[in-house]
Amino acid sequence: MKTPPNTFRQALASGERRIGLWMGLATPYAAELCAGSGFDWLVIDGEHAPNDLRTMLATLQAVAPYPVHPVVRLPHGDAALIKQVLEIGATTLLVPMVESAAMARDLASATRYPPQGTRGVGSGLARSSRWNRYEDYLHAANDTTCLLVQVETADALAQVDEIAAVDGVHGVFIGPADLAASMGYLGQATHPEVRSAVEDGIARIRRAGKAAGILCVDEALARHYLDLGVTFIAVGIDTTLLANASRALAAKFAVPDTSNPEKG
Repeated sequence: MKTPPNTFRQALASGERRIGLWMGLATPYAAELCAGSGFDWLVIDGEHAPNDLRTMLATLQAVAPYPVHPVVRLPHGDAALIKQVLEIGATTLLVPMVESAAMARDLASATRYPPQGTRGVGSGLARSSRWNRYEDYLHAANDTTCLLVQVETADALAQVDEIAAVDGVHGVFIGPADLAASMGYLGQATHPEVRSAVEDGIARIRRAGKAAGILCVDEALARHYLDLGVTFIAVGIDTTLLANASRALAAKFAVPDTSNPEKG
């Protein structure tokens, strides 16, 4: 068997838009449900959601039969963890809080086998190679692994040109919530100054020849970012969708409180 291509990486390289959904419920069952909804990619969040290596593995297995690309977000850019997540079969990684080109170079190295990188060789134990049933895996892996780095602070955004230029980085993802916090606008990801910084970042990433990405659950703003050239965007979060839908349904059937006549 041959190692399958990374269609998500290929799409980013050709400038094709990819619309995604953020997965924070941390259950393979919920991920499988969403995998058939029509999105191009799903984020298995290991930074802010309670995912660990085993739930990531189970989720990758759950969504594998569906035409959606799983992206695993690590809790942090640790080389040993990168190796483990690649070994369980993730082919696209999203790494948070990348602050410099030097950090991006270290991450790119950790995702690639020598001589391009420093990834350790353990394919006989790994789902990624289908336990060496992919006969060409060791030589094909570097070309089928996709690295997305998150730029999430004002300091990092100031260095986005250098970060985006790093060989082995295939996309740069702007994190508007943490960016807003670093700019003094905690909880105000759509503040005009934050939006201006995001728009400038998108333009600079594109000038560097890399794909720009973002999470944006505001439909109008998401379409605006797409018009500016964002290539991969997550437009919803499973936890938010469930919370909003359940709250709205409960409100439809809420029983008025008649215990206090003054309220009536």
